[in-house]
Amino acid sequence: MAKYSKLEVLQTMKETGMVPVFYNSDIDTAKNVLKACYEGGVRAFEFTNRGDFAQEVFGELVKFANRELPGMIVGVGSIVDPATAALYIQLGANFVVGPLFNPAIAPICNRRLIPYCPGCGSVSEVGAAQEAGCDVCKVFPGDVLGPNFVKGLRAPMPWSQIMVTGGVKPEKANLEAWFKAGVTCVGMGSNLFPKEVIAAGEWNKITELCKGALDIINEIR
Repeated sequence: MAKYSKLEVLQTMKETGMVPVFYNSDIDTAKNVLKACYEGGVRAFEFTNRGDFAQEVFGELVKFANRELPGMIVGVGSIVDPATAALYIQLGANFVVGPLFNPAIAPICNRRLIPYCPGCGSVSEVGAAQEAGCDVCKVFPGDVLGPNFVKGLRAPMPWSQIMVTGGVKPEKANLEAWFKAGVTCVGMGSNLFPKEVIAAGEWNKITELCKGALDIINEIR
């Protein structure tokens, strides 16, 4: 069961402005990354369903966060079907993110008052997702669609809350372009977790990257 309410999750996403996106099959690595992000100021974290037994790692990660990282909201990403969404909700997912919009996932999340942030690549998809009860829609892939897509979408639909993922970098020019376009928050993956840093276990560098990105976001907002 989710520890945090839907309102708490959405407010945290909006206030921090960034949701790290990460996957690793090793639970100790995942815990170290989660803690490093937490120490850098992150309070909403997306662990993606991208490998065999990912749900087992996720379950342990949620327990770790609830026990040792007060205020850290853990959600699941890369969800494309309702059965998998239900599985992760049972394991404590506080929000569900997908690369696409599957209307069948929305009722599963809505019934438990858990945010569903589907991946959308058109104005019509965003509109359909909003109609299904999705408060925050994920624009994906961000590096393909670009900030002008968000700006254009929000002109006739200014109520839209957008999380962009894909190609987002912890750099001022990149983040400024997205937030000026009107995003609510950004999802950041590989650019926040360099492979060599993970391999070397240099967790302090991830903390520094998170802190730097959040400082930039606070500055430009």
